[in-house]
Amino acid sequence: MNASFQVDLSGFDRLLEHRSRLVICVLLGAEPSLNFRDFKQLLNESDGNLGAQLRKLEDAGYLQVKKEFSNRKPVSRYSLTRKGLRALEQHVDALHRLTQEFQH
Repeated sequence: MNASFQVDLSGFDRLLEHRSRLVICVLLGAEPSLNFRDFKQLLNESDGNLGAQLRKLEDAGYLQVKKEFSNRKPVSRYSLTRKGLRALEQHVDALHRLTQEFQH
C-alpha cells in the first residue's frame, strides 16, 4: 500500500454505521413507510434491539413515526425524514468514494 494513501472519512454518519440502522434507512429510502412488524421480518432482530435502533434514528430526527390502530391493535409506521434522507445519501456517497479509492 502506498504510504501517501489517504482515507477520506468525511460524509460518514456514525449513526448509520450500525448495520440495522443503515438497513432501516435504505429500506425507507425505497418505501414510503414500513411498520415495526415489516422491519422485524426483514431484519430478524429481537423486539428490544429493533425498538432501540428505531428510537435512535427517531431521536436523531432521521425517522418520523405515526402511531395508528389496525383491528384495534397499535401499529407504528415509520418514514424517513428529509434529514434522514440527506444523512443516508451522504453516507452512501462516502462509501462509494472510499470504494473508488481502492479500485484505482
